[in-house]
Amino acid sequence: MTELGPEAERQLDDLINHYDALGRIEAMRNLHAAIRQAAARIARDPGGGLHAPRPYPELAHAGERWIKQGRYWIAYSLTTPPVILAVFYDQADLPRRVR
Repeated sequence: MTELGPEAERQLDDLINHYDALGRIEAMRNLHAAIRQAAARIARDPGGGLHAPRPYPELAHAGERWIKQGRYWIAYSLTTPPVILAVFYDQADLPRRVR
């Protein structure tokens, strides 16, 4: 399975804690499913992602790709093996939140 980098782990923890505080159990399940599905997609075709999320071409970085899985934008490295670098809810203000 594709590993999570430290920033992605922190972002996942933040999302899970947010959903937990709101009692949104289904949102937590959907988030976990999205990560599993994204990891499988990345493993099948690491070069298949986008250079940046469609609405934010300025977020393109060499050696990284982005995929949309469910309601989340996921950034990952093109290293071997790939590493998930970031996970954002699709309505997040990505330019403000991305490194």
